[in-house]
Amino acid sequence: MSLLFSSPQNQVSAGFHYFIKGWSLLAQKKFLPFVIIPLIINVLLIIGLSWFFLSSMNHWFELLLPSWLDWLSFILIPLIFVLLLVGFYFAFTTLANFIAAPFNALLSEKVELQLTNQPLGDTSLFGMLKDIPRMLKREWQKMIYGVPRLVALFFLGFVPVLGQTAVPVLAFIFGAWMIAIQYCDYPFDNHKISFPRMRNALSQNKWMNYTFGTLVSLFTMIPFVNFVVMPVAVCGATAMWVEEYRQLFLDNATGEFERANYTFRTSTGKEITTRSENYEVK
Repeated sequence: MSLLFSSPQNQVSAGFHYFIKGWSLLAQKKFLPFVIIPLIINVLLIIGLSWFFLSSMNHWFELLLPSWLDWLSFILIPLIFVLLLVGFYFAFTTLANFIAAPFNALLSEKVELQLTNQPLGDTSLFGMLKDIPRMLKREWQKMIYGVPRLVALFFLGFVPVLGQTAVPVLAFIFGAWMIAIQYCDYPFDNHKISFPRMRNALSQNKWMNYTFGTLVSLFTMIPFVNFVVMPVAVCGATAMWVEEYRQLFLDNATGEFERANYTFRTSTGKEITTRSENYEVK
């Protein structure tokens, strides 16, 4: 695609495009070996967290739905369930991605190589092991960014009416944003682009990234399908990086763009693209 998105409608279409692209990329046999370990991690975590979620659900409903709001229970129970589901999902994705970060980074690297025919550098096992501390540090950065905001939403959930109406919606939107950050970060981090620069770039195409994050979130809630959504999201986010961001960042590699406005326009208002013709995605 590699378009200059001028409307939310185009950005929503792009979000669908990259999610579907993730499925088509993962279907290639060469990427299957990078799926096995994250798949095992997903299975174990889903079993453990599902048991915790189901066993403690009644307790959370009692806390979030006071007795004086029982007359609105037919409306509030579905909303509270969404809030709890977002919390469960955020806990699952945070733990799964923290553990699977090295494997996801390697998968992203291989997908980018497939799409551009340009290796990133040291692709040996030693090179990957050497980068693990940086990858884990990056996961901590994402947790530091996301957890305080999730905690704030959690406590807002105890505010009468607001906590049972607006907060579940805000929690779902925030969850979609965090998923976009989580998976788009792998190709950015492979190029050692700082977390603030990455987040700033994603925020310039909010609708595209919200759509992509929402689709990943929804498919994670589907039994059995959720086992493969993680590598699908990595593949789709890497395709997004190649088509939308790669050339811009390779041309502007210094930290002076830490707070740059990535609306892809020059100072004269002339539109510019973010990809050279050499990186056409097949």
